[in-house]
Amino acid sequence: MDFNTNIFEQYDKKWALLTAGDKNSFNTMTISWGGFGTIWNKPVATVYVRTNRYTHEFMDNNEYFTVSFYPEDYKKTLGVLGSKSGRDMDKMKDSGLTPREVENGMTFAEAEVTFVCRKLMCQPLEPSNMNPDIAEQFYGKEAQHDMFIGEVVEIIR
Repeated sequence: MDFNTNIFEQYDKKWALLTAGDKNSFNTMTISWGGFGTIWNKPVATVYVRTNRYTHEFMDNNEYFTVSFYPEDYKKTLGVLGSKSGRDMDKMKDSGLTPREVENGMTFAEAEVTFVCRKLMCQPLEPSNMNPDIAEQFYGKEAQHDMFIGEVVEIIR
């Protein structure tokens, strides 16, 4: 598996879709926090999901998830997918994206690259363990994030 990029821009500048579930029931959301690296001698992707997000339920209930990145002209679509909840509407219907089943998950035909990840760990990010300025800025009145670490088992281009 090879993947070459400016790793610091991948999540922050391009954004991504985090998707969990299968062709019968899945949800996706836009993420701009995350990372790639190694832990436990495995290549991993790390993503963060607020506990009150609909996608969190799918992350909890599935062994795999995907992280997919898109060309710049999909940024508006990703903005909508990150601001609307699949609990309240069919986000896929209006997104213009084409769901694509892959082994162990779902992605979209328009993705430039998709990382298929096997969930290894979920850990709450406790505001009491953070720098107080960060805790106040990001969690004053908001639900906390859980950190998910997934082993990258496949890269699809």
